[in-house]
Amino acid sequence: MKGLSTILLLIVSNIFMTFAWYGHLKLQEMKVTTHWPLICVILLSWSIAFFEYSCQIPANRIGFSGNGGPFSLMQLKVIQEVITLIVFTVFTTVFFRGEALHWNHFAAFCCLILAVYFVFMK
Repeated sequence: MKGLSTILLLIVSNIFMTFAWYGHLKLQEMKVTTHWPLICVILLSWSIAFFEYSCQIPANRIGFSGNGGPFSLMQLKVIQEVITLIVFTVFTTVFFRGEALHWNHFAAFCCLILAVYFVFMK
């Protein structure tokens, strides 16, 4: 159960992270924040990132084997990176219609799958 909780929290965390890091670009494209000073955009992103950290830190605490969780630190990091790229890919293809997936992106995803395999290999 700790493994599932960790992964779900990491997914939610990465959704917030992606919106904090890249959502302002969509808002700018939509002419919402076009004339905002950079400090206001940064503060908006930080306010969203607060929720990212509110999920990321518990996920790492719950999932870390040093705290009774099922994952080593390396495994947590690789899981987090894979989730980040999946969430980012979905975000990019849904919100930024001009961005397309190409063969090299799929090749990179295959490499990530191999990374997960290798990090969990005994």
